Formats: sequence, structure tokens, C-alpha cells
Amino acid sequence: MKKVFATLTVLAMLAFGSTAVMAQDAAAAPAEEAAVEQVDENAAPAAEAEAVEAPAEVKADNAIVALHKGLKTKFIEGGAFFMALTLITLILGLGFCIERIIYLSLSKTNTKSLLSNVEAALKHGGIDEALEVCRNTRGPVASIFYQGLSRYHEGVDVVEKTVASYGGVQLGLLEKNLSWITLFIAIAPSLGFLGTIIGMIKAFDKIQQVGDISATVVAGGIKVALLTTLLGLIIAIILQLFYNYILYLVEDLVNEMEDSSISLLDLVVEYDAAQKKK
Repeated sequence: MKKVFATLTVLAMLAFGSTAVMAQDAAAAPAEEAAVEQVDENAAPAAEAEAVEAPAEVKADNAIVALHKGLKTKFIEGGAFFMALTLITLILGLGFCIERIIYLSLSKTNTKSLLSNVEAALKHGGIDEALEVCRNTRGPVASIFYQGLSRYHEGVDVVEKTVASYGGVQLGLLEKNLSWITLFIAIAPSLGFLGTIIGMIKAFDKIQQVGDISATVVAGGIKVALLTTLLGLIIAIILQLFYNYILYLVEDLVNEMEDSSISLLDLVVEYDAAQKKK
């Protein structure tokens, strides 16, 4: 901005000087005006560029500061105690959600590649080599394969029962801590409503102290009371979105476990038939 004002000052001085010279010597006026116009044309783009860039940066900084101050003000107005409790539910809920997402993502296995490796191991090295393949593979599907193949010597029926039973165990591990997430989804709006009720009670107490139902007193008290409910509902919505995404991951893994278990039983039956022919 300083450069803009300096440029404008120079232009004003040049214009004033050209006017004075024009009064004294009319012949020299065209040359002075041309010089002023040339300086104006060269200086204007730089001044306009700075005038465009500077306000953009200032607006961004002002927006961040205003947002921070606004959130801080609303947090204090809603009551630090209940607002803090509601935020704690968000932090804890997000912690469980992130833990589940990481666990489920790491549990994802390329079942087609695992089945092909197990099939090749059964053909070339038998059960022991297939168990080694499952032992070196990460995920619930490989664990189910390992538990089923480890019972092969007890019969194909035992393998089938083992696969079904251990599949239930792996399902429980996949759904671990989901109850905590649902708890925080329910607690967040409940704390918000509780803060609202307490805020409304305080508002009516203030009305009783004033002795008059003033629109300012009522509106202010209700606004403060509703802030906790707003925060609780926002937190519940955020956690609900994460919870539904986690359920999607669990369902996807369960489908893979069921499909791959059926394919494993087919491989075991084929291997058992081949062994009996020998």
C-alpha cells in the first residue's frame, strides 16, 4: 500500500509540474504529458498487482483469526464444563474409530493370491507347506485357513467345523470396540441436551431475578443453552459417519472370509480325495 501511495504522489507531482510548465511554455507541454502517461502505464500494473495480492493474504489471515475467535467465544458462551465434556466424547470416539480403521485396513488380504498359494502348497508340499503359507500371511482369512488346515488329520468334517467356529472368533475381533463408538454416539447429544436443560434453568433463574420477561434475557439464555446441543449433534453426526464406514469395512471382510472359507474347503476335499487315491 505504501508503494501505491508513493506512486500516486509521484503521479500527482508530475501532473502538477506538467500543468505549471504548460502555463509557462505551451510548446513543452506535450512532451511532459507523454512522460507522465508513460510512468503511469509502467507503474500501474505493479501497483494493481500488489493491491490484489495484499488484500487476499490479509483476508485469509483475518478469516482464520475471526474463525478462531468465533469458536472460542461460542465455546465459552455454551458453558466450558459441558462443552469440554462433549469434546472429550469426540476425542475418545475418534480414537476408537481410527484404531478400528487401521486394524481393519491391515486385516485386508488378497484372498485370491492366498488361495492360489495354498493350492500350490497342497499340491507340492502337502498340509505342512500350506500351513507355512498361512502362517506367513497376515489377516483373519489366513488365520482361519491355518486353524482349519491344522485339523486336517482329524477329518474333513472337523476342518469344516473348525473353519466355521474360528470364523466367529475372527468376526468378534473385527467388531471389537464398536460398542464404545456407539456409546459415544449416544452420549454426545445426551450431554448436549443436559447442558441445554441446565442453561434453560439458569435463564429462568435470571428472569426470576430480574423480575421481568425481557426478550434480551430470554433470547440470550436460550442461545447459550442451545450451543451445547448443537455441538453434541455435530459430534454425533461425525462419529456416526465413521461408524458406518467401519461397518462397511467389517462387512467386506466378513464376505471375504465366508467366500474364501468355502474355497478352502473345496481345496481340502480335493486334496483329501487325491490322498485317498494314492
